[in-house]
Amino acid sequence: MENKFVLDTSVVIEKVASNLIKEGKLKGKILIPKAVLAELEHQANLGQEIGFLGLEELQELQKLQKEGIEIEFIGERPNLYQIKFAKAGGEIDSLIRDLAYDENAILVTADFIQAESAKAIGLEVKFIELKKLIKALKLESFFDETTMSVHIKEDCDVKAKKGFPGRWDLVVVANKLKSEVVRDIAKEIVEATRADPKSFVEISRKGSTIVQYKNYRVVITKPPISDGWEITAVRPIKKLILEDYNLAPEIDDRIKTKVNGLIIAGATGSGKSTLAAAICEYYNSAKKITKTVESPRDLVLSDDITQYSKNFTTSQEIHDILFLSRPDAIIFDEMRDTPDFKLFVDLRLAGSMVIGVLHAANAIDAVQRFIGRIDTGIIPSVLDTIIFMDKGAIAKVLILKITVKVPSGMMEADLARPVVEVYDFLNKRLEYEIYSYGEQTVVVPVSEGAKETGVHKLARRQIEAELQKYSDNVKVEMQNSNRATVYVNSEDIARIIGKQGVNIEKLEKNLGISLDVREFEGKPQVEGEEVNYTVDESNKYLIVLTNIKNKNLDFYVDEEYLFSATSSKEGDIRVHKQGKLGKTLKHAIDRKTLKILREV
Repeated sequence: MENKFVLDTSVVIEKVASNLIKEGKLKGKILIPKAVLAELEHQANLGQEIGFLGLEELQELQKLQKEGIEIEFIGERPNLYQIKFAKAGGEIDSLIRDLAYDENAILVTADFIQAESAKAIGLEVKFIELKKLIKALKLESFFDETTMSVHIKEDCDVKAKKGFPGRWDLVVVANKLKSEVVRDIAKEIVEATRADPKSFVEISRKGSTIVQYKNYRVVITKPPISDGWEITAVRPIKKLILEDYNLAPEIDDRIKTKVNGLIIAGATGSGKSTLAAAICEYYNSAKKITKTVESPRDLVLSDDITQYSKNFTTSQEIHDILFLSRPDAIIFDEMRDTPDFKLFVDLRLAGSMVIGVLHAANAIDAVQRFIGRIDTGIIPSVLDTIIFMDKGAIAKVLILKITVKVPSGMMEADLARPVVEVYDFLNKRLEYEIYSYGEQTVVVPVSEGAKETGVHKLARRQIEAELQKYSDNVKVEMQNSNRATVYVNSEDIARIIGKQGVNIEKLEKNLGISLDVREFEGKPQVEGEEVNYTVDESNKYLIVLTNIKNKNLDFYVDEEYLFSATSSKEGDIRVHKQGKLGKTLKHAIDRKTLKILREV
């Protein structure tokens, strides 16, 4: 009796059936359920490559029929509900099994679950385990050891970026390819990806397909999304470890021991993901459970680092998995939309160490992308370090802190507000301030550095000339048109200020500018005018009463700096009695060792 074989969707998509017939391993009557044709047609209508691959296979089987192979389409066409829930509910698979049972045929499938389900109802099954392709793809022929990416478009020359991040050339590597050739390359990529157990079709939509084939990230677009068939393939050309970056000791220590919320920012091809992978491998080697969230999964990492894809699940499911599995470090490559930022924030506020990767034109733009998505006041709690990459190297490191102060450029004490300060990590220079101004959140540059204006330059030189009468070593930084910071040796500060501030007051009057005198090391200035005070108490507060209104006052205990505060309009300062600071202050008052100085 002649054997009958029922083909399911998986062996048609993978083009297994025609190969088995040609090899003589499938002899008999071939039965193709109309449900398979309907599912493939539905996938093709959605623009999914697998639908077109399956339809091509059916056409190939028709050619084999002319050579004597008996092929018959059987069964009823499934309804819309069965097609819609073909994958989630297994409706099409169930129809195929029923047909195989009714026909007393052997079910041929490459789907493990389908095979096990068929065996459970007593069907004879021929399970085809897909073999990994050994031959190289046409796409791979365009790459060499220095190729970062290949760009293919129908009726255009094939171009490749060769070199390294920030140092590359765009060169032509092949002549123009016709539309049919580009389509064949795209189909070959999708087929190979489905056959390779370690490769993934990350996204399949009408007009675009994104796959991760081995270490190639491939984006395929076609009309109507693009004006022609296009393939872009990107491949990491070098895997680095942290030591390869020759980091400054302070940066190296911060990355390894002190960072909690890190953003790696930079332009396309600047080396962001390469650094993220190096940090990920370091944490893994430091015996930290490390996981990644990627889209697509293109980081080349050790096998014991789990890589999650956002494309196969929801942000909520990723959220639940990460919270319940409790990794020590999470790498988020890369953050694109609001749900990504929300997930980053949730993980950070829950105490997880998270490293995010995002595109930005400069370092501060990385912070800008958080503004509006979360309250400004919690940005430093979520994000403490920003690393900006350029040409494969770390170009800048910023750190964030929050304080209550009068923003730079404003003079009135009543304008004090919460301000997020953004510092250059290496030189400790304040570069930006972020605060609410009216109904808007603004990011204001503070330090202009080399962009010093002509007016500021003249003012700086005049101040330096005046102060060199008191000190041989003077450095002046203009904060704005009305204020300057002066750095001198510690032994010269008293001479500049003078008795009861006479000298500094005279200098400020002559120069028409307010001077903030500091030591070169940036330590708090101890000298100043001593302020008389009395102390009162309420149920909750120690109230220090002075006659100095709306001024910054420094508090010292036994000649050691304790804290600074701005007095109110009435000249008082309130400190909570139950806090550590309040208890220290109360003890100093009782021992009469408290001294309050006014900056002059």
